Amino acid sequence: MKSPCIKICEFEEGICLGCGRSREEIKAWKRADPLGQEAIRAEADMRLLVLEAQGRRRYR
Repeated sequence: MKSPCIKICEFEEGICLGCGRSREEIKAWKRADPLGQEAIRAEADMRLLVLEAQGRRRYR
């Protein structure tokens, strides 16, 4: 699975405002199996919705 990184590595409270992943999730991405990556992406997507609603999400 392709990384959700959009090359905006700006963090607030340990969460990337570009992709929604935590620092730990970013580090674990390459080692994770497809199910693990899917779980990371699902969590990140939920965080992105919150960031967007708060007007804090960053886009390219």
